[in-house]
Amino acid sequence: MDHRKLADEILGKVGGEENVASLGHCATRLRFNLKDDNKANADALKNTNGVVGVVNKGGQFQVVIGNDVKKVYRNIIGNTRIEDSSNKQETKNEKKGIVSRVLDTIAGSFFPIIPAIAGAGMLKAVLALLQAFNWVNVDSNTYQVLLFISDAAFYFLPVLLAASAAKKFNVNQYVAMSIGAVLIHPTFISLMNTAKTDGSSLDLVGVTIPLVSYASSVIPIILAIWFMSYIEPLAERIIPASLHIVFVPLLTLIIVAPITLIILGPLGNYVGIALGEGINFLNMYVGWLVPLLIGTFTPFLVMAGMHYGIIPIGMNMLATKGIDTVAGPGMLISNIAEGGATLAVALRAKNKNLKQLAASAGATAIVGITEPAMYGISLRFKRPLWATMIGGGAGGLFIGIMGVGRYAQVSPGIFSLPSYIGPDGFSNLINIVIGICISFIVAFIVSYILGIKEDPIQESADDKTEAKQTEEEIAATADQLTLYAPITGKVIALSDVDDAVFAEGILGQGAAIIPSEGKVLAPADGVVTALFDTNHAIGITTDDGAEILIHVGIDTVKLGGLHYTPRVEKGQTVKQGDLLLEFDIEGIKKEGYDIVTPFIITNSADFGDISSVTEREISAGERILEIIK
Repeated sequence: MDHRKLADEILGKVGGEENVASLGHCATRLRFNLKDDNKANADALKNTNGVVGVVNKGGQFQVVIGNDVKKVYRNIIGNTRIEDSSNKQETKNEKKGIVSRVLDTIAGSFFPIIPAIAGAGMLKAVLALLQAFNWVNVDSNTYQVLLFISDAAFYFLPVLLAASAAKKFNVNQYVAMSIGAVLIHPTFISLMNTAKTDGSSLDLVGVTIPLVSYASSVIPIILAIWFMSYIEPLAERIIPASLHIVFVPLLTLIIVAPITLIILGPLGNYVGIALGEGINFLNMYVGWLVPLLIGTFTPFLVMAGMHYGIIPIGMNMLATKGIDTVAGPGMLISNIAEGGATLAVALRAKNKNLKQLAASAGATAIVGITEPAMYGISLRFKRPLWATMIGGGAGGLFIGIMGVGRYAQVSPGIFSLPSYIGPDGFSNLINIVIGICISFIVAFIVSYILGIKEDPIQESADDKTEAKQTEEEIAATADQLTLYAPITGKVIALSDVDDAVFAEGILGQGAAIIPSEGKVLAPADGVVTALFDTNHAIGITTDDGAEILIHVGIDTVKLGGLHYTPRVEKGQTVKQGDLLLEFDIEGIKKEGYDIVTPFIITNSADFGDISSVTEREISAGERILEIIK
């Protein structure tokens, strides 16, 4: 896969660089914060080779890539200025609700640091395993060194979160980290411990500082950086520009740090305590409820990006109680159920390509990466999603009744099992293994019984052959749809286009034209259903249901609309031969871009045979494609 080309495709289809306020990624998804979601073409993205799915919820426009997401992310960041503009806050004209903004803030603050805490959590799990089997002496230097290495990311969590939250709130990252460091500074901790021991108080200019510990805390530092996002801009406005470098950080620190220690930090701590007590209340009286809900509805939480709202709850429980009975166990059970339901599809499906996809996605889900299974199988066929929810609910109910929890922050996959080894031996581990087995078996059986309805999109050319019917018989009895050349020039085979996405027919079948005239005409009667902001491509849905994409040039999204002049608008009804777009052939060539224009049917799988004229000169308005319905 050409990750550079995929990055360019995705960027163009989310509205271009100018529409991206910030960009990050998790294990499988690019997470865009867009200035205007309406400028993103979700349908075109879904039909892009290398894109598994698209989700626009929770305040983010998420493009699901899979394991190659980091490579695509690096190509976008490395070839744009998005890294500099990613610190921008939401623009004033955005219509996001308060829930979306809160989720966006939590997700934006957490997913950059997930690799650090996941690695540290896994090291904790390994140490628990070594200790359980007496493979290492807990008093040895080796164990102690590895232990503090695994603790470091969690202990200094306020500093890590300050760095990522600073990007979300558009403030100086290093000043923000300094405020995070204030909360865990050795002198502050020493003063606080002395005050607790002596029964005295700690004060600042006569104002009492609550004696609160912030190591491994989450909410206090996010509140602090949110407050900083108001103070720093205020300081920049009232202090002359020539003095900014010294006095803006000074004023920010001298205001934000004390207010955090006196008000915001304790407030965040009390919110965390209240949250923990609420969870403890549920665990005490309806202990089965939370794991049941998490096990059942995790797929929807992941789709909405709301699972990032659960992670802080689990981390808060680990910091205050030493055990997480909410986030980790329920999400692990759900992921295993997703794997079971998807592997059942692999076993029962008839289509070879679908079998391979389901087998790979199912195994990946068990490891803890569910997006390929979720978007490639569950959401596509619906029934596996129900099976996942039923299996996750069954397993969640069991672990809820048994009070299962994890003792370290680890990605919820099969390799996280060592994190369930607790101080009481292996009983907790045994119960989570039983819960995993229940969720997998139930989801697998339900998914296998329900089956799926394999649609034509999943079928290969061999699967679509009709028994005892020749191609001639099909052609003779089927209706045909004629499409006319949208551009004057030379027709070539689509396979000759120097772009794998088009040449391999991934977006659909059709032809390509090397233009000799810079005009694009409507190839049939229909409606303009896509008009890219960069104006280099246009989509039309014909009255007969054919979805057409006319892509003028290769990689021309980078021109940002230069040399292109649209003559229609999205949603406009057009007749065959109407002028859609004008473009400057020589101007595009001088910029160094290939002007070959793919002309494809993006929903080719909905039709029979598609034939095209090739290797000859053609005028706009002449027949170019014949489609058997």
